[in-house]
Amino acid sequence: MTAVTGTQDPDAAHPANGLDEVVHQRVRLGILTITHEARRVEFGYLRTQLELTAGNLSKHLSVLEAAHLIEVEKGYEGRRGRTWITLTATGNAALAEEIARLKQLIARVETTNGQ
Repeated sequence: MTAVTGTQDPDAAHPANGLDEVVHQRVRLGILTITHEARRVEFGYLRTQLELTAGNLSKHLSVLEAAHLIEVEKGYEGRRGRTWITLTATGNAALAEEIARLKQLIARVETTNGQ
């Protein structure tokens, strides 16, 4: 085991410092990744996949929409009202940055496990 002291490079910020609190929250990260995979996703599908109530999902979508990471489109399919979610360019970039930070964290853990 390597001891950690205050003598490490102070300019080398730990990857955890760059995690985005809006993106990193479990449900919101799930929303972003599912929407990224599907390109456009229906509200009910997200609710089912993430095992959320409609109210809980709505609150998380509001946070992501306020941060300009998603766009919410309301419309009709036949006579049924539908809500569709798509990622914005900002949302794609934020998700990519979060994944990059997580990969850095994983690499650090895997490196220290080999010692």
